[in-house]
Amino acid sequence: MLVTSASRKAPLVRAMQEAARRIHPDARVIAGDVDPEAPTRYIADGFWQMPRITDAELPALIKGCHEREIAVVLPTRDGELLFWARHSAAFSEAGISVVVSNPKAIERCLDKLAFADFGRKIGLPVINAAATPEAVGVGPYVVKERYGAGSRAIGLDLSLDAARHHATMLDTPIYQPFVPGPEISIDGWIDRNGAVVGVLLRRRDRVIAGESQITTTLRSEALEREAVRALETLDLHGPVVMQAIVINDSMQIIECNPRFGGASTIAIAAGLDVLYWSLIEAFGQGPAPVFNRIAGEVRQVRLPADLVLHDPDL
Repeated sequence: MLVTSASRKAPLVRAMQEAARRIHPDARVIAGDVDPEAPTRYIADGFWQMPRITDAELPALIKGCHEREIAVVLPTRDGELLFWARHSAAFSEAGISVVVSNPKAIERCLDKLAFADFGRKIGLPVINAAATPEAVGVGPYVVKERYGAGSRAIGLDLSLDAARHHATMLDTPIYQPFVPGPEISIDGWIDRNGAVVGVLLRRRDRVIAGESQITTTLRSEALEREAVRALETLDLHGPVVMQAIVINDSMQIIECNPRFGGASTIAIAAGLDVLYWSLIEAFGQGPAPVFNRIAGEVRQVRLPADLVLHDPDL
């Protein structure tokens, strides 16, 4: 198994190792990254300094997977999802399964303006977005990049003048109305037939650089139903994470990331076994996925940790 753009994603690599060894005790998880000193190289079962993820490198990537006996690829970075989606058939023909949604669904999620337009047209409770502030109301405003991670360089609760000024610092800015209320993440897993096997809600108790450093699971049948309905319409596959604002036990959807999230290991701890399900689906073996949510709630605190290696050859 290959985890791409592994970088510092140690919890994800370890979770993938646990899932893989439930399928076979000798299964190996390779951490892949263009950085030869990616920290996860020291905890994975092997490391691959990968070429750049470009169309020109497709033959080299397939060859590299064969050389390392990689049968399943889990892409983890927004910027590479379209590549793996466009070429998933070529990898499949080479005997390599890629855990990724179809290109159209990924493009829709990565383009926050297209996502908001799509959601409004089909009746999802999405927060409006536009290329100009006037198109979303009188403010206050949220200003963010149209493409990529929406939490980076975001401006929140801005006046009209402040919103326009913030937009000058972005590449392709979009405007949204500022919606006050607690923000939640919704982890989900969708099988190849488009069925949502389960969703898990969690509060974003402490957020740093757009990622939950402290997050706590919660239950709400109403919100869970809304989340399932939304995911069923987006034509996604595998692990996903939605972000939403909660207002009176209803949600206003901000965006959807069609990949495993930075804090999604908490979902596994709560019974949403997204990595194991992705692997058994890829290998065509094992029982049909069933979400058996734990009875209580889980809080996850993400902390930096030191790894000390004892090796006489160092």
